[in-house]
Amino acid sequence: MSGPDTQMESMKTKTRVIVSPLFGVIPLDFLITGEPHPCPYLPGREAREEAFRADEFPSELYHDFMDHGFRRSGPYFYRPVCRSCRACRSIRVPVTRFRLKKSYRRILKNNQDVRIRIGAPKMTEEKHRVYVNYLTCQHNTIDNSSLEDFHRFLYCTAVNTLEFEYRLKGRLMAVGILDLCSRSLSSVYTYFDPEFSSRSPGSFSAIKEILYCRDKAVAHYYLGYYVADCPAMNYKARFKPHEFLDPDGTWIPNDAKGRTRPT
Repeated sequence: MSGPDTQMESMKTKTRVIVSPLFGVIPLDFLITGEPHPCPYLPGREAREEAFRADEFPSELYHDFMDHGFRRSGPYFYRPVCRSCRACRSIRVPVTRFRLKKSYRRILKNNQDVRIRIGAPKMTEEKHRVYVNYLTCQHNTIDNSSLEDFHRFLYCTAVNTLEFEYRLKGRLMAVGILDLCSRSLSSVYTYFDPEFSSRSPGSFSAIKEILYCRDKAVAHYYLGYYVADCPAMNYKARFKPHEFLDPDGTWIPNDAKGRTRPT
């Protein structure tokens, strides 16, 4: 019987190349494996990633990398390769199957006075202030909150990136940073002014971004990693139906009761 370590090694062996419909076979011999460090999601566990840096990277190719478990943070692309844990699972919403349930319609109605600007990301002092307040109130931290860190994390990108700017009566309520290609819209990060928490700005922004995908005929909305035992990530599973990325590279639909089933 194979254990988690064996399964991880098997996954890594199978994915040492990425086969892209547009770019062909991409060997992954340029990846650098980082040192183990405390897991940011599950206390008491150890995490490790393999990564690469790129100042420019084709958005369509990045989609193929996401389908092998990669995510982007600034100019860095990474995926977890933890020795004995596979709790991080990529999650996405198939847009054509998404339905606005009653609670979502209520959130949209409560925010119908919010104005949205969609365009190229623009870093401002106003956004930085909201970001720092968000980290302080929502995550009880000010780590990585300097202006330089803020720019590197969200406003330094190697792919085609959009910024969704949400304002209420001119005041900045929330910001979503997302990577776009013809096949997907990928949420990089969302931050909001904690004073607007009663308006559910995180859920509101995700709903609007999924609807944007529908309007633009973009097939999937990617939500990054989901970790079942991490309370901060529980909201991602509320957007249904959704799919999880299996270690063998296939996307597994999740049914209404939260069970995964093969395609």
